[in-house]
Amino acid sequence: MRTALLQSSGRTGSTAENLKVLDEAAGRAAAAGAGLLVAPEMFLTGYAIGDDIGRLAEPADGEAADAIAETATRHGLAIAYGYPERAAGQVFNSAQLISADGTRLANYRKTHLFGCFERDHFTPGEQTVVQAELNGLRVGLMICYDVEFPENVRAHALAGTDLLLVPTAQMHPFQFVAESVVPVRAFENQMYVAYVNRVGQEGEFDFVGLSTLAGPDGVARTRAGRGDELLLADVDPAFLAASREANPYLKDRRPGLYGSLI
Repeated sequence: MRTALLQSSGRTGSTAENLKVLDEAAGRAAAAGAGLLVAPEMFLTGYAIGDDIGRLAEPADGEAADAIAETATRHGLAIAYGYPERAAGQVFNSAQLISADGTRLANYRKTHLFGCFERDHFTPGEQTVVQAELNGLRVGLMICYDVEFPENVRAHALAGTDLLLVPTAQMHPFQFVAESVVPVRAFENQMYVAYVNRVGQEGEFDFVGLSTLAGPDGVARTRAGRGDELLLADVDPAFLAASREANPYLKDRRPGLYGSLI
């Protein structure tokens, strides 16, 4: 499945403008043969929006989700995007996957909040593994800081995730996560990992770009620079199956030895 990574911060504080950016990117991605477009963490509204998070947050089935479903249907590709989700009087840092026919396939709430900004504005999610079937692949969702916890990604591997989508707002000076940690996570868990970042300065945050799609061999299939980009790379189920056979980490585990981890 050809996968498009939208490295962009859109327009901070404007859902309407960000929906336009997503629509334009979906058109370009579809024209290039992509079956999936992935946007960054909090793409719908911008990340550094402070107390506006509560005002701009929407339900998972809100107006923005309907607009993105229409975009996905019109262009014929699935879309994953980050947004602030309002539910039951709380706000979550969430990511949603919508299919090419407009169906909401999966909604994930960030489980590991990073720094005072996120802890002050969001409630942490409680479900580690959220998955959906898409074009013959088992696709999982995670957000930014979550991927830096090896237990999180291993849980996805044990649940059979083939492609892990990680909308991200990775900032300076943590670019080594994109450069080194993400390819290692892909290799040690034998999956593809799509890590899709924001760019530029937003308030106190300096986002570093460097979005990537890493394969189960630990090799980046594509790598962005520090500016706005639309990247394309292929997720190959046959290569994934061969890699898992050659690197049987999950088969060779000895869970009985790992009790101290929990």
